[in-house]
Amino acid sequence: MGLCKILSISSFLLTTLFFTSSYAATFNIQNHCSYTVWAAAVPGGGMQLGSGQSWSLNVNAGTTGGRVWARTNCNFDASGNGKCETGDCGGLLQCTAYGTPPNTLAEFALNQYSNLDFFDISLVDGFNVPMTFSPTSNGCTRGISCTANIVGECPAALKTTGGCNNPCTVFKTDEYCCNSGSCSATDYSRFFKTRCPDAYSYPKDDQTSTFTCPAGTNYEVIFCPTFEIRNSCPYTVWAAAVPGGGRQLDQGQTWNLSVSSNITGRIWGRTKCSFDEAGRGSCESGGCGGLLECQEYGSPPNTIAEYTLNQSNKTDLFDVSLVDGFNLPMEFSPTSDGCRGANCTGDINGPCPNELRDLGGCNNPCTVFKNSQYCCTSGICGPTTYSEFFKDRCPNAYSYPEDDDSTSLFTCSTGSNYRVVFCP
Repeated sequence: MGLCKILSISSFLLTTLFFTSSYAATFNIQNHCSYTVWAAAVPGGGMQLGSGQSWSLNVNAGTTGGRVWARTNCNFDASGNGKCETGDCGGLLQCTAYGTPPNTLAEFALNQYSNLDFFDISLVDGFNVPMTFSPTSNGCTRGISCTANIVGECPAALKTTGGCNNPCTVFKTDEYCCNSGSCSATDYSRFFKTRCPDAYSYPKDDQTSTFTCPAGTNYEVIFCPTFEIRNSCPYTVWAAAVPGGGRQLDQGQTWNLSVSSNITGRIWGRTKCSFDEAGRGSCESGGCGGLLECQEYGSPPNTIAEYTLNQSNKTDLFDVSLVDGFNLPMEFSPTSDGCRGANCTGDINGPCPNELRDLGGCNNPCTVFKNSQYCCTSGICGPTTYSEFFKDRCPNAYSYPEDDDSTSLFTCSTGSNYRVVFCP
């Protein structure tokens, strides 16, 4: 009888432990900034992360009020005591309290109502470091981001060392802090919201800023993500990147992609794809050897975002190219440096010349005719009536291989972040 009772209690404990652990979450916290950050988490503590380093953090189910953020320009002694320019948590490397504004926040509550996790990015404590916060498991795919140049464009009244304060921190009035429990958007909150539509811009900004996933989902927090790839088309697009792979993006979904420095790559959209569970299938345009996870460039026609990072004088080079034709409208813009972006949003598929028409898009003449006049295989060529057709509709995109003047090739300082939008 006693043994049976002990076994019964042990079984209950094991069941309870399994239930609890099955809804715990792992947070993979990555620093892709070109500088060191001191990651902080409550619960969790803190860790210094050099550029490219990561920190894996396990968080128990049922945790509420959780936060992850980055601290900048810190100095700690061997005992873990010191201070940070932004996000400081009482002078400790291992945080037990929330950080001091300004700091961009990843907030979460795990396994709450209806066995859901709730998560958001909040600017209620201001902004210091660009951030993405994305689920990585459990079939949950809606990530959120705040990667705009908020520090550079910060209103003078909110500027502070290392970041941009929220107006509540500065003015401490009910209008901005919502102390009475009732308040609305202001010009200052709209400054944040227009630049980071997914993020909390003031305390009552719940409707467009809180997201959910099934309990037990794992998450990724990235400081200074390199590329934010967003599908704004009214249909599904299968985003592709080399390096990077590929991902299905329904309307409004985002894929946050980080790549190493000194990399040359491409990003493009594929249309009308069908893949099996093994990630094999085909696409009407932009297919890459029948794989969901691209390892090679796409088949024409496809609009291409091209880039080469960290070149001479610490400069990134980037462009939108129609050298492989056109399938989707695209915008390719820096988000954190104030540099000029490139785009191709003209109506190309509709008026495409008959001889260039293809399923899902409009081919470049090189793809169709395969001669030196259009492909520039001899190394010297000029514009043609076909390239002028593309250039008239997309003035700052490559229209033929030698079209690499200031109208087509753009630069930004190394370390910048970028946004690629399909159907902007």
